[in-house]
Amino acid sequence: MKNRWDPSSAPVEGGLPLLVYVTRLLGAEENLVLHGGGNTSAKFTEADLRGRSVRVLRIKGSGWDLKTIEAAGFAPCRQEDLEPLLDQTEELDDAGMVDYVAATLLDPKAPRPSIETLLHAFVPQDWILHSHSDAILTLTNSAGRESTVREALGDDVAIVGYRRPGHRLSQDVGQAYRSHPNSWGVVLMNHGLVTWGATAQEAYDRHIALVTRAEEYLQQRSAFIPVEQTRADGELHFPSLNAMRALAPRLRGLLSRREHMVLHLEASELIGRFTDDPEVESYSQQGTATPDHLLFTKRVPLLIPRGASENPQLLADALERYTERYAAEYQQSATGEFDMLDPHPRVILAGGVGCMVTVGRNVKEARRIADIYRHTMPIILGAEHLGGYRSLAPADAHHAEYWPLELYKRTLAPKPVELEGHIALVTGAGSGIGKAIALRLAQAGAHVSCCDLDATAARLTAAEINQRHGTGRALGITCDVGDESQVIAAVDRTVLEWGGLDIVISNAGVIVAGEIADLTLANWERAFRVNATGHFLVCREALKVFREQGLGGSIVLNCSKNVPLPGGGFGAYSASKAAETQLGRILAIEGAPLGVRVNMLHPDGIFAGSQLWNAEIRQQRAEAYGVAPEELPEFYRQRNLLRVGVTPEDVAEAALFFVSPRSRATTGGVLTVDGGLPGAFSR
Repeated sequence: MKNRWDPSSAPVEGGLPLLVYVTRLLGAEENLVLHGGGNTSAKFTEADLRGRSVRVLRIKGSGWDLKTIEAAGFAPCRQEDLEPLLDQTEELDDAGMVDYVAATLLDPKAPRPSIETLLHAFVPQDWILHSHSDAILTLTNSAGRESTVREALGDDVAIVGYRRPGHRLSQDVGQAYRSHPNSWGVVLMNHGLVTWGATAQEAYDRHIALVTRAEEYLQQRSAFIPVEQTRADGELHFPSLNAMRALAPRLRGLLSRREHMVLHLEASELIGRFTDDPEVESYSQQGTATPDHLLFTKRVPLLIPRGASENPQLLADALERYTERYAAEYQQSATGEFDMLDPHPRVILAGGVGCMVTVGRNVKEARRIADIYRHTMPIILGAEHLGGYRSLAPADAHHAEYWPLELYKRTLAPKPVELEGHIALVTGAGSGIGKAIALRLAQAGAHVSCCDLDATAARLTAAEINQRHGTGRALGITCDVGDESQVIAAVDRTVLEWGGLDIVISNAGVIVAGEIADLTLANWERAFRVNATGHFLVCREALKVFREQGLGGSIVLNCSKNVPLPGGGFGAYSASKAAETQLGRILAIEGAPLGVRVNMLHPDGIFAGSQLWNAEIRQQRAEAYGVAPEELPEFYRQRNLLRVGVTPEDVAEAALFFVSPRSRATTGGVLTVDGGLPGAFSR
């Protein structure tokens, strides 16, 4: 492993800025820590509330990530209050330990100190770094365990056998230091590496040196397997795309019975090697490489049987066996203090397809789990080369998953937003109403495929969503809704990206102006191709996915005020939109048995950001009403009862209402968004 210490970048003033620097160095290495894992600390002399100089342990606060931590992320604890617990014979339980550590805070507004605070306090060295190095975990999870670690790393480290986190583990580390005061650090079995030093650079240099020593040991025994970057955003490479396209919505449907979940799909040579190995049913079911990973991935993955894409029952049976096994292990280990968590898997391996599927309440969570298991596979395969992979006993794994401190942290997580875990497809999302709807659905928690004939506009809308709400929340897809192959491709791309589909906003449309006597056949057919056939194709493909998932769904058709209140010179537009409305009614009837709701919007006079109201159409309508083209928006505003200018955002709010649980008892409905036009009132 490359030593990235740069004297020209390290803060010369030392102190807290240097702690931030060395922590971020550690956090930048995915082979050391992932997504909030690991820990760092330093001991300084600081002034207390009364201005007295006291020894302070600055340790990473709970919830902070080493890769991005700032100075505010380190909690200051009085070292002199922590040290006596090293020799205390009476063990502090987890709650007592947390309360005690919190009471030592120099600043009551500081973040909650790490659960490993006592471990860092009991080592008298000033700088301490803790990681979950892939190479170290490969050694600690091998059949040789302690002997393998000693052979690989020599006598520069102490070794502490696996113990559940808490007061006693911290004491074990403190005693290990006393027994080996010249050691560079300690290896915690099935957990990770801790190094220390008199300076930040010494602790870091020792950490990198020991990890490098472990990597070289594994390389010499053909047990060092690099982690592959399996895909970049927007790239999908599966040995069998058709198989995954068939599996994904069925799998998502089975996994989303409690709450809607998002799938993340990956494929690579390593994943194929791992999933197709004859021994995968043995080694993949041993457990995680460290308890910290188990909190995200659960103890073991689900193995999808071969042939499940052709026979869905195989998938359902495999998942049922998985949940039954989880429930049985829970019953064997549970004390009755906590209810059973969701028994469904978070990692799914598809043999023969070469695909790994991870499951989360949103794409960020699903990708985090993928990152962890992407590192777990080389650890398992490497340990197999060393004589066999060995993980925690099921009872220890259960304790880690149901650790009260971790369960408490879950209660602090923000409540899910309205459309958390939902997947939407919006056509015409590059501008106007479609863009406003895509942005609003994303704000409500949905993952959004932004489809538009204008490829650049579609990508820009998606980019705006991803910037606001996080990478992976939106796709920009080029799609001509009148082209069957492009519609199918857009739906398939959505399914392969997030696992399925819940919401369709069929919005794309085109205005064709002109009196009937003057219309060309080409223009008439163009209006129906987009405004009728396009909606048919989008809704047909969506219904197929809804049927495969079995989760219901929601479709919203953007029709027009011209359906109940047509006007001259807009015959092709009005007739095609009337066909779309009738299509919506039929869809409501046919979708109901599937739990699919279909509703329609009738907006009017939406000018802001619209690509429909081009210069030609504005001129034509202005002449029809006897106003100047620039006066057209004001003309539309003045003609409605409320005298309001209707915006794309108004339509977006109406669309959100129709796709949300708030309208769960409404299908076949029509909502006008026109400021009030008596001629368009429902009859």
